[in-house]
This record gives sequence, C-alpha cells and structure tokens, in this order.
Amino acid sequence: MASFDKVILVDENDNQTGTEDKMQAHLNGNLHRAFSVFLFNDKGEMLLQRRALSKYHSGGLWTNACCSHPQPDSSIDEDLKDRLLFEMGIECKLDYLLSFRYKAEFSDGITENELDHVYYGYFNGIPHPNPDEAEDWKWVDIADIEDDIDRHPEKYTEWFKIIFPVVKEKVAGN
Repeated sequence: MASFDKVILVDENDNQTGTEDKMQAHLNGNLHRAFSVFLFNDKGEMLLQRRALSKYHSGGLWTNACCSHPQPDSSIDEDLKDRLLFEMGIECKLDYLLSFRYKAEFSDGITENELDHVYYGYFNGIPHPNPDEAEDWKWVDIADIEDDIDRHPEKYTEWFKIIFPVVKEKVAGN
C-alpha cells in the first residue's frame, strides 16, 4: 500500500504540476489532488467516521467514510480502495461521482486547498476502523445528517459540509 505522505500538486484543470510532502503542501496552501469516499447501506443511511483526535487537522470531527490523497505514480482507483481498507477495514465497489474544489484555512496554520474527486459505493457490513485514522463510526439517516449539520456545523469537517448536499442529491436522491 502507498504511504500517503506525498500529494500531487495540480492546476485549476487538474493537470499535475508537481509533487510535495503532504504536510508542506498543507502549510503552504498549495492546490493538490484529493479523494473522498461516501458509503451508503441498503437502508439509505450514510456511513460517517469521526476522525482520530491525533489527525493533523480536523481531529474529532465527523466526516464521510474516507478521505485522502492519491499518490504519485499510482492509480487513484487503487489508492482510494487501499485507503478505504486501511482507514475503515472496508472493501467494496466504488464509482466516480464528481470533482470539486475547495479551500479552507484552519487556526493551526493548515490550509486545505484541494481538487477533490468524490466516489461512492454501497456497503452493508461492519467497519473495522484503524484507531489512528478514525476514532468512531456510525450509520446515519441522510435527513438526520442534514439536520445535525444545520444545528451543529462545528461537529463536521469543512469539506463534508460543502459536498454533502451535492452527494445527497445525486446519490441518495433526497
């Protein structure tokens, strides 16, 4: 499995312009490629993970099933499956949904400046999260997520709050 310690720097059109150490890219605020995985079960619920408190940013916040960065000289399809298995102990078929760009600055000097490729899939098993990545998980009804984000936006990652309404509409059909 890839080490996930590098990021692929990109331009606005997702053309690779170089590579950089992951932490340095986040400190510099450089635009880089990322991916996010959303999983649903047969009940129409979405799998959320609570990021480990030890994460370099957004620790302890709820987000989608898996997020990371594709690695240089690797396939994004392989990397996202490897990362989903590493973070949550899950293997399932994933389909590409869309890409979006977002930028968020955090008080600790980290800047997320990502062109994020969003994938989704269906899974009905029990996750087995890596405690270094996710400290908790839960299946949640889509309407309940929407309501909780409205009431408690501080409990969710920035990228999740941005892309959740789009994923909800395109995949969950709500």
